[in-house]
Amino acid sequence: MSIALILIALSAVLALVLGMSARRGHAMKLEEWTVGGRGFGAVLVFLLLAGEIYTTFTFLGASGYAYGLGAPAYYILAYGTLAYMISYFMLPPIWSYARRLHLVTQPDYFAAKFASPALGVLVALVGVVALIPYLVLQFTGLGIIVQVASYGAIPKSISVVLGAAVVSLYVIVSGIRGSAWTAVVKDVLIILVAVFLGLYLPLHYQGGITAMFKALDHAKPGFLAFASTGKSLSWFVSTVLLTALGFFMWPQSFAAAYTARHADVFRKNAIVLPLYQLVLLFIFFVGFSAVLVVPGLKGSASNMALLKVSVAAFPPIVVGIIGATGVLTALVPGSLIMMTASTLFARNLVAVMRPGQSDDTTALIAKILVPVVGVIGAYFAISGSSTIVALLLMGYSFVTQLFPSLICSLLPRNPATKEGAIAGILVGVGTVIYFTLTNATIGKLLPGAPEVVRDLNVGTAALVLNIIALIIVSAVTSSRRAAVAAE
Repeated sequence: MSIALILIALSAVLALVLGMSARRGHAMKLEEWTVGGRGFGAVLVFLLLAGEIYTTFTFLGASGYAYGLGAPAYYILAYGTLAYMISYFMLPPIWSYARRLHLVTQPDYFAAKFASPALGVLVALVGVVALIPYLVLQFTGLGIIVQVASYGAIPKSISVVLGAAVVSLYVIVSGIRGSAWTAVVKDVLIILVAVFLGLYLPLHYQGGITAMFKALDHAKPGFLAFASTGKSLSWFVSTVLLTALGFFMWPQSFAAAYTARHADVFRKNAIVLPLYQLVLLFIFFVGFSAVLVVPGLKGSASNMALLKVSVAAFPPIVVGIIGATGVLTALVPGSLIMMTASTLFARNLVAVMRPGQSDDTTALIAKILVPVVGVIGAYFAISGSSTIVALLLMGYSFVTQLFPSLICSLLPRNPATKEGAIAGILVGVGTVIYFTLTNATIGKLLPGAPEVVRDLNVGTAALVLNIIALIIVSAVTSSRRAAVAAE
């Protein structure tokens, strides 16, 4: 057994031990299991929210996108900063409302704000549909990391199954506390590894970061600039907007905000987290350096750029440390996703069909569903072939459709009715499904439109139609209610 394989195995064991130990001193009732008893301070909330940045998407997807496409990868650096600015104003009132009503899921919030259980069910369905590709993303990354870092000793399928089993165990036992504890180790390691690789690889292979950029521009002229069509500036701006608005619409991020002890936690984090985002630059440097060192990776194989160049540059012990870090970047967010998806099923779908269901029963059902969700994610990770970034962008297109209704709910006088919110979400999600199933783009639908319109991210088009439907249906239904009240 190689040293790399031993280190990778130890990281999985460490995640399991930390996750299982996190429950000590806490009775895992529903509120404790899902939102940590609403007692997390700034550090733990920071780690939970930061855990949504540094996942396998960052570790492999960002470097792979930089490797395969160049300039379009810049969007990954930009959207998080805008999302944190929005969170400064958005998360405190959400937290306050959820604490007052003892809400534990994102659909709970929508159902309560709009006095509509049906809207809660719809939001739960959207969340589950979006979470599955996000979970597949984590498991896909896990399989790639273990397979390459173990020098092929462990096939992708075995690593995915074992990872799903580890996560299922500690999520069932410790809930969100298990995710928070393992996030501590994961975030320390990912920062150290990202900065080291981003500095060392360009220095080792190209003589420095400046020399790397010069060599890359010489080898692939225009690679670091946006194209005039396709992945153009229009695509970049619309994608940054889509992902920034959708960042906290992910059900696991939304529910993680419930864990805070007080509202100032979010304001402090909103100040610090944009600086934390700068670590992504070093991941980009790895991808750009790999273009010159391991050329020729196409399609989903570009996800392997970071690992391929690491295997070429380092001895097994260093590759093992990199692989162990990558394993944690999959397990930590994967645990949050599995817990959230199972809770949505148990509380916002099953419980709606069984009025009067107790919190203890809901918690039990959610824990039973955790491995079921894990099996689904593992199956698609093993059989799928989509690139990591493509999976994430598809999920973002779904969850961002919740944003217009959420913003309306935060206004002093909510202008949206429950019917308007439902209509907007259905139109937006339906549009995303159409584009996804048909592989259509705005350019194909509107070939005569200006290039700036044709290159827009399809998720933003869905968002515009969502807002239009919300406004029209809300106006009609509110007018009808006013007329009925007047009679």
